Amino acid sequence: MKEKMKIVSLLLLTWCIGTSVFASGGQGQSGTGGSGAGPVTIELWYGAAMTEAGPPPADWKVLQIIKDKLNINLVLSALPSNESDQDVKINAAAAANALPDLFMVRRDPFLNIIRVGVIAPVDDLYPLMPNRTKIQYDADSKDFTTINGKSYGLASPGTIAKNEGLLIRKDWLDKLGLTVPTTTEELFTVMRAFTFNDPDGNGRDDTYGYGAFIEINNFEEGLGRRFDPVFGAFGVAGTWNLTKANAGLNVRKPGYFDALSYVKRMVDEKVIDPNWTSYNKDDFRAAWKQGRFGVMREQNAAFAAEGNYAPFDKNFPQGEWLIIDPPKGPSGQQSVGVYTQAYRIYAVSTKAAQAGKGPAIARLLEWMSSEEGYYLLGWGERGVNYVLGPDGAPTTTGLPDESKGFTKPAVQTITQLRNMVFYNSEVELVARYPTYKAPTSGKTMSALTVLWDMQSRAWTPNIGADALLSPNADLKRFYEQGVIEFLTGKRTLDRNSWTTWVADFDRMGGLDWEKAGLAAAEAAGYIK
Repeated sequence: MKEKMKIVSLLLLTWCIGTSVFASGGQGQSGTGGSGAGPVTIELWYGAAMTEAGPPPADWKVLQIIKDKLNINLVLSALPSNESDQDVKINAAAAANALPDLFMVRRDPFLNIIRVGVIAPVDDLYPLMPNRTKIQYDADSKDFTTINGKSYGLASPGTIAKNEGLLIRKDWLDKLGLTVPTTTEELFTVMRAFTFNDPDGNGRDDTYGYGAFIEINNFEEGLGRRFDPVFGAFGVAGTWNLTKANAGLNVRKPGYFDALSYVKRMVDEKVIDPNWTSYNKDDFRAAWKQGRFGVMREQNAAFAAEGNYAPFDKNFPQGEWLIIDPPKGPSGQQSVGVYTQAYRIYAVSTKAAQAGKGPAIARLLEWMSSEEGYYLLGWGERGVNYVLGPDGAPTTTGLPDESKGFTKPAVQTITQLRNMVFYNSEVELVARYPTYKAPTSGKTMSALTVLWDMQSRAWTPNIGADALLSPNADLKRFYEQGVIEFLTGKRTLDRNSWTTWVADFDRMGGLDWEKAGLAAAEAAGYIK
């Protein structure tokens, strides 16, 4: 009871006199936006839930509700879909001291911009949003963003672990009389057939065995997660090996050369979509829906959610993707890839804190996690975009106009901020991944059953790898450009050239990076 009274008193203090330990002064439009003051403008850079869908409409009812109920003028901007492009945007804004009030940020730039002092500690915001803190920000979450005793970010549960899988076009296998590959050599045979034997039967040379794009973060190595099923077959999925028996950077291990040589075969024999070096995430997803390739690693909802699967279903009503086990390598190893426990960080700029916007930001986030905000941002308007089903979860079944259901592609714009309120609750999983009939083929589809299937496959635990420091910019560039250059022919890939490259990598700081990373991982208890 005392704690509740403390929170109530603090909230009353915030609303009535517009002060906070977090705020450094400032009222009216730049302050807390209390009674009688003009609306507080909060500029928010968000990570879109579905980048292909576009931003919320200008007349989105949520914006008016936030203004009327919270005295906040919310200005929205979506971050780029690619993580690397997100980092560039955040780093550039930080360098120019032009960060917005509230913004999503990945851990690497987050750690970097803490050092330059352009984001503010948020410890004083937690008691201003007791409900959201209870469901979103537990002790582990706060620890994740705490540097030198201060929490610099609001870390919400991120994407669900192990929510991707290796998929193959079953209809192409059937047409060519092939079976599901179980080894890397069998996979290569299938990829070659998918490339050269006209699996779609259109008489044109327009298909490839494998599709990918470069999607890198600090724990998914130099080519990124789309190639992890290959690297996992050689025991080197991910940037770090965190097992006691073999801890260290995978790029320095013999299996990495073997895995890279396998991918080089894919490039040389032209069984991989040649656009893999230039695709971004949206390009990649458009390509598989257009039938460009027959094997890929993809995320459960990006593949099977109604709005995402519909274009493929329309183009190929007889088409069928199958989730398969990752291939076994020469030593019998296999892995879809590495997984860790992720958080989605939102940070507050120092400028916003100095302008006294901290309490208004807390008020906004607390409303988002209220029953009203949670359902509006997660699913839209009740009775219009969803109804509650017998299981208590939102559903589109029984809507007066099912074309306005939250699962429809045209409606995805009004749930673009759902990542700011979702925390993987039971109601979310049931509602997020409903069973439906694909519109053209009539297939019964469910991204939830796809998720469970993907999670049941072989994965490599890598807990804590995402919390380890990344290499410095020069070493990171040398690493990532180097492996690409070996694959594209700018460097010759053989044992001697690879040994020389690794030695150069070490001299540039690779060995020091490994030693520092292992020391940090050991201290944090990540090595198992």
